[in-house]
Amino acid sequence: MAGNSNERLEYECVTLLKEFGLSEYEAYTFVYLLRLGSGTAKDVADIDGVPRTRVYDAVDTLHEAGLVDVQYSSPKRFTPVSRETAIRKLELQRENHLTKLRALFDQLEPAEPHPEEFGVWTVVDRAAVASRLVEFVDDAEDEIIYMTVDELLTDDHLAALSAAEARGVDIHLGNVSADVESRVLDRVPSTKSFETAWKWAEEGAGSLLVTDRRTALVSVLVDRADASSIEETAIWGTGERNSLVVVLRTIFTWRL
Repeated sequence: MAGNSNERLEYECVTLLKEFGLSEYEAYTFVYLLRLGSGTAKDVADIDGVPRTRVYDAVDTLHEAGLVDVQYSSPKRFTPVSRETAIRKLELQRENHLTKLRALFDQLEPAEPHPEEFGVWTVVDRAAVASRLVEFVDDAEDEIIYMTVDELLTDDHLAALSAAEARGVDIHLGNVSADVESRVLDRVPSTKSFETAWKWAEEGAGSLLVTDRRTALVSVLVDRADASSIEETAIWGTGERNSLVVVLRTIFTWRL
């Protein structure tokens, strides 16, 4: 049982290490050296049958990455850096990759000007909906109309609204529950509440967002088929003549 447990842990470590660009042999070699503390190619190969020639190739790459030290004895011995050092190096590598990717994204030019979007898009999964909502709030320049239910009001939503307030964006909160209203006003005190024709926190309601009268998102909570849990699905559109934007703007903005 303990052996099976070690194998599962090794497999999970290797799977994650491969996401940082290591090959399977390199990842297994590093994991085995972490277990050994120090060892030769034969020591590593004996753990789980990794070919000895593959160990040498893997160690060369790990050594270049600063993850393994080499002692030029006969035979050569290999010592991994500490677990803490390995994590720091991998974190730095990820940050460097993201920094480079961010710079490349900034250099990308659109192939052509974006036309007015007349369609309605769908996004599924609570995290994906929350991410899209925060993105729209972050882009708002003048006005935000927002409604949500208790279980969907996250710290990310509140932080985005707070940042919008700091930019001078007018924020309007619809007919939500007392708890949602209290939490929003606590973080975003300039928020203005307004009455709608119905209480938003009805069964099935999710979040609603209209920004600058040209971007709109509305979501609902639905039962998942595979469990008794609840999932979120949203539709969104953008453009002053987009049908979803026009409808939601007509329903809500006349009350402001």
